Amino acid sequence: MKIALVGIGKIALDQHVPALAASPDWDLTATVSRSVQVPGVLAFHDIDTMLAAHPEICAISLCLPPVPRFAAAVAVLRAGRHLMLEKPPGATLSEVHVLRDMAAAQGLTIFATWHSRMAQGVAAARDWLAGRTIREGRITWREDIRKWHPGQDWILDAGGMGVFDPGINALSILTAILPEPVHLQGADLDVPANRQAPIAARLQLSQGITADLDFRQQGPQTWDIRIVTDDGTLVLRNGGNILQIDDRPVTGGDSIMQEYPALYDRMARLVRQGASDVDLAPMVLVADAFTSGRRHAVDPFEF
Repeated sequence: MKIALVGIGKIALDQHVPALAASPDWDLTATVSRSVQVPGVLAFHDIDTMLAAHPEICAISLCLPPVPRFAAAVAVLRAGRHLMLEKPPGATLSEVHVLRDMAAAQGLTIFATWHSRMAQGVAAARDWLAGRTIREGRITWREDIRKWHPGQDWILDAGGMGVFDPGINALSILTAILPEPVHLQGADLDVPANRQAPIAARLQLSQGITADLDFRQQGPQTWDIRIVTDDGTLVLRNGGNILQIDDRPVTGGDSIMQEYPALYDRMARLVRQGASDVDLAPMVLVADAFTSGRRHAVDPFEF
């Protein structure tokens, strides 16, 4: 199946392009970007021109930042193409509801992806937690914004989500593995004086779970989830790729490279089945944090 990739930034080049190159299901036929091209792939500067020129492209994967993504997504669906969305699926919940309904009305597939759910330890963690009672939990998700998003001012603008851009990865895992739904009970958001989105956040969730999210960690990065149950303790490390039960290694790895191939495999199956996957549970928690969280002004931030 032919697919186009829109928004050729760091995540597209690091993850989407290699995943598509290795996919037995997809042929990367075209890209859309204002400045970046992928060698050997047709390049366009605007999405409307690409859609008109290539009706044989059946699916579009959008890797644009959340704020400008909605207009492109609407263009894709109006052109009758299947739609795959990089996380988060939009800048607001309401616009994703619109896209979901548009796709359903036209019989098109829409896939709101959460790449961290494809990490090596997540499925096994979900299976182990099933039937167990959660006593408490702790998310520690701390990374260096300058390493992962160098010079990307949009991520700290309104709609860019700030520290929730990586933090939503942790929440996507949490909402996938818990036997019972979780909801927000409180939040503290640290917002740089010269920015609009938080650079750090602390969340209090139901089931005794807390989260420490920070975009300012230098050196080794921390992407850990620890869940204490009535029958042992589970730890997911390295973004869900290493699973430990009661300090015993169960499964593990050190790369997220296999997460994106798994997403494109899932997209292919959805298209063939005429199905969609739009789970907004992680985004609901983030929206709740922005709605009810206490904001704290912190030092200005510059890249």
